[in-house]
Amino acid sequence: MSGGSRMLSFSPEARTGLYYSFAFSSMGVTSAYFAIWLFEKGISASDTGIISSVPIFIMLAVNMVVGRIADRARDWRSVVVVGSMLSGVMSIGLFFVDEFWGILIFWTLTAIPIAAALPVLDAAAVRMTRRNGTEYGKIRAWGTLGFMGSLAATGYIVAWFGSWIFVPLMVLTSVLRGVFSLQLPRFRAPEGERIVPAAFVASHVRELFRLWFILPVLGISLVFSTLFILNIFVALVWKGSGISEPVIGALLATGALSEAILMFMFKGFASRFSARHLLLAAAIVTAIRWALMALNPPVWALFLLQLLHGISFGFGFLGVVNFIANWTSEDMAAEAQSLSVVLQQGASVVTLVGFGFLFQIMGIDAFFIAAGLCALGALFVWLSLLLKSSNSEIENGPA
Repeated sequence: MSGGSRMLSFSPEARTGLYYSFAFSSMGVTSAYFAIWLFEKGISASDTGIISSVPIFIMLAVNMVVGRIADRARDWRSVVVVGSMLSGVMSIGLFFVDEFWGILIFWTLTAIPIAAALPVLDAAAVRMTRRNGTEYGKIRAWGTLGFMGSLAATGYIVAWFGSWIFVPLMVLTSVLRGVFSLQLPRFRAPEGERIVPAAFVASHVRELFRLWFILPVLGISLVFSTLFILNIFVALVWKGSGISEPVIGALLATGALSEAILMFMFKGFASRFSARHLLLAAAIVTAIRWALMALNPPVWALFLLQLLHGISFGFGFLGVVNFIANWTSEDMAAEAQSLSVVLQQGASVVTLVGFGFLFQIMGIDAFFIAAGLCALGALFVWLSLLLKSSNSEIENGPA
């Protein structure tokens, strides 16, 4: 059965795509209004950075542990279900808090379980698609579409009903994510069907730290740490420039749409370029994007810059997921993917907290700092290519 016909039925791929769409709908709500909601509660930009970074900081200690547990479980699915259900339940506490410490506690309790579950899902889904001959990029794109839909809708809903509607929307989407995790398929192949790459660098965690392997993962982590800035601060920046909530939602949705389109098309790029060359392109384009955004361009130009998000995140995310899957064995799939996320989270903690303070001092010029971080990320990927040239046959596994 072809990949296209599989997706027409309620196949494992379709069920996974359905979950992805609900998993990222709550993130769309957060991106559209979380920073503004905190501002209206009297939370400063620096405290917003702290609230956003504390869950990430905690996950630095537990993410790889969760990945190891998932790899040793009978199926990766169980960890995703537990994380999704816990996150939905904990989000209900946001109804009962109204100040910094209460918001920090329940936001952290909501964010940690799903932050632990999603790297496991990514590892599980990419292994399943490689085994079935389908495309992971097309499945993951449904998450972006869910993000985009909730992102655009939140701006209008808040404009109609007022800021009080943010928490009900956040809780509703988080609970639905938990409910739809229950229909996820089993991901792990039977023992005799497991696919091991023709050549891989790692079957143990210590082997992941070879310099040529870890450098591109570090590089894209720097890029992703600046994309966290987009999710948390850019709505506040644009609102301060006089842009309305519906237009902010449309700007963010434009970025998400370009991301979804690129994910649907990713296999065509992956068949022509190695994973690390795609990571390099993501880092360079994102550096240019942030530098131009620091110039405070008009709204029409912001829409053009948002179209580059497909390269920033699409190439970056699918590139690193495939890079790791190409060079690691299935027995450590979730743990290897969790290591990548730990590096992303570590970079994001520093960047989020630092950017909160820099934003208060520098204003929009702080985006030049983000551009510099992406340029450093590009340098790391380039150095990896110098240390070990790309092998297209190995690096361009099924996307």
